[in-house]
Parts: sequence; structure tokens; C-alpha cells
Amino acid sequence: MTDLLLLPGDGIGPEVTAQVRRVAQALTPDLTLDERPFGGASYDLHGTPLTDEALAAARASRAVLMGAVGGPKWVDAPRDRRPEAGLLALRAGMGVFANLRPALCFQPLADASSLKREVVEGLDFMIVRELTGGIYFGSPRFIEDLPGGGQRAVDTQVYTTAEIERVARVAFELARGRRNKVTSAEKSNVMDSGLLWRRVVTALHQREYADVELEHILADNAAMQIVKNPKQFDVMVTDNLFGDILSDISAQLTGSLGMLPSAALGLAGTPGLYEPIHGSAPDIAGQGVANPLAAILSFEMALRWSLGRAAEADRLYAAVERALENGARTRDLGGALSTVEMGDAVLTEL
Repeated sequence: MTDLLLLPGDGIGPEVTAQVRRVAQALTPDLTLDERPFGGASYDLHGTPLTDEALAAARASRAVLMGAVGGPKWVDAPRDRRPEAGLLALRAGMGVFANLRPALCFQPLADASSLKREVVEGLDFMIVRELTGGIYFGSPRFIEDLPGGGQRAVDTQVYTTAEIERVARVAFELARGRRNKVTSAEKSNVMDSGLLWRRVVTALHQREYADVELEHILADNAAMQIVKNPKQFDVMVTDNLFGDILSDISAQLTGSLGMLPSAALGLAGTPGLYEPIHGSAPDIAGQGVANPLAAILSFEMALRWSLGRAAEADRLYAAVERALENGARTRDLGGALSTVEMGDAVLTEL
């Protein structure tokens, strides 16, 4: 069994993933690494963004770390073979339904945020995003021609009790190890799926997690509160669409999308999927200026959640923090270090 499967992907994905490989080989030389093409790179080679062989390799690994997928090169590819379709298929095929997206602000970067220092300094909350259901996977979905001209597009938001319960349970368990508070975000005022979400989370809380504080919030208000007072939150659980939006809002509080990792987890004993939350950034791909820290910190999460190496995860997190304290900055953070030089800074601290 491979310990860590790397899926570099497209754009800046191979650049930041290369730094993960360097860190992994230095910090945990005993881990076995493997690599497969994925996303647009796989489409170019094999005509599909996710081959059966790559999915089988992912399922047979202890953890999977991907870079990023997509870009204008593949915009005219058939929808079911675009790089993003490969990502959705990977998540579904691995059964990873709970996406953990931390919003944390490293002390040296408190002034890098567009918000005031006092708003973001010490920020540390977790968004748990449902990852394999909702509007990204619901059917029917189509675009049809209308009589007399024009078109109509349909996407379907679908959730079941079981899907809501399993991701809410992850949030409650996480909260018990943190500050013991869960905020559930939905749109129960206008969406039936949101109403079911609130009912299911409330019932689960009453049955199994009454010791954890639970509050409900409408997703649009959650967006405002994240910008207004983000430190009020501990763990926020929400659906696929709102989680996609709210986690990106949260990421910007920390100074850069290039700083934040994510983990996608399934049932116990199954491999986790880890990825930086930034995209493929085709505008800077190949220039060697991308920030690799989100990818490196995604490896830190893999060490902690899938590989059973908490001590090494602690070492890596501390090394990233020290590198930042010593002034290491890529362009997105107002500095001038290259991708490789930022990797060097972390390796120096290790």
C-alpha cells in the first residue's frame, strides 16, 4: 500500500506539489510516495481527467494529496471530461464526504489580511463542508432550448437525512476537541433542503451531542459575520455550495488563498484527500512564484488525519510558522520569494 499518492494536476499544481514531495522526503523519508496525472494533464494524456487506474491507486493509498485542476486550455472539453469533473469523480469515488477547511491566521500574517489586525489576529475556526451531495451532484441537471428562443438551465439541490447526519457528526466530534461549539449554516427560510438540514442537525444534537453548543445561522448572514467577527466561530458545518463560498471568504481573512489547506475525509479506515484550497492559477503557472504553503500544510493535515504521524505534523506546522516569523514571503504575501525558495525556508526550519 502506498502511503501518499500525489496528484499534481494543472497550472501551479505541479509546482506546489513538488515542494510537498521535498518536505515529505526530508521529514518522513520512510513514507512511500507515488504519483499519477490528474485533471487536465490526465485528459491530455488519456482523454479523461481521472483514469480508472488513478482512482484505484487513490483508493489503495493511505492518503491522497492533489495540487489543483483546470484552466482555460480545457474550457471547450466535454463537460463530463473537464478537469473539474475529474475532481468531483475523485471525491465521489473515494467516498470523502466531509471537507475540513481551517481558517487560521498565523501571527506573522495578521497584517496581511484586508481586515484589521484585531479582527483576524488569533483567528482559528474550522469549516466542515459536505462534499459529495447537494447541488454539485444532484439530478436532473441540464440546459434546454425553449420554444420561441432562449434556454433554461436546471441544477438540483438534493440532500438526505443520512448525508446530513454523517457530516454533522464530523462537525460535532471536531468541536468536542476544540472549543465545543458548532454553527450550522443553511437557508432554511427559503429552501426545503435547508429546512431539512436544520431539522436533522437539531435532532442529532439532541440525541447525541447535547454537551456541544449548537447555533443555527442563515448562510448569507454567515458570510457577513465571517467578515464582521470571524472569531465568534469554532466549527461551522454547511452544505456543498455554501461551504464552497464561505470557505473562500474565510481564506481571504488570513491574507492569501495560498495559505490554507483542506482535508476531505470519509468513513473510518478509508484514505483522506488533501488539497490546497486555491485553484490552478493559470495566470501565474510556470513562473515559479506560487505560494506552496497551502499544499505543504495540506500534507501536515494528511500526517495528522490519515497517516498517524501527529508528532511530524506538529514539527511541520511549527516550521511553517517559524519561516513566516523570519520573514519568508512569496508574492501573494507581499514578498519576493519563489516557490522553491519558500520550500527552502520551510526545510531550513525543519
